[in-house]
Amino acid sequence: MPIYEYVCNGCGMDFEKLVFGSPEVVCPGCASGNIKKKLSAFGMSGGDKPQAGSTSGCSSCSKGSCSTCK
Repeated sequence: MPIYEYVCNGCGMDFEKLVFGSPEVVCPGCASGNIKKKLSAFGMSGGDKPQAGSTSGCSSCSKGSCSTCK
């Protein structure tokens, strides 16, 4: 059962909701149904880390990331 993040288009409140199935989600602040699901950053990685199984981030050095690797 995932927890989703939402923002209310009516009052601007950010909130989270544990979702079972596909219920109607309303803002807990103003009870508006005019909400938008936010993109969660959970599980996303940054671009500065080397890929799994990679020994180096670039071919010009042995570091995982440096100013010349971009």
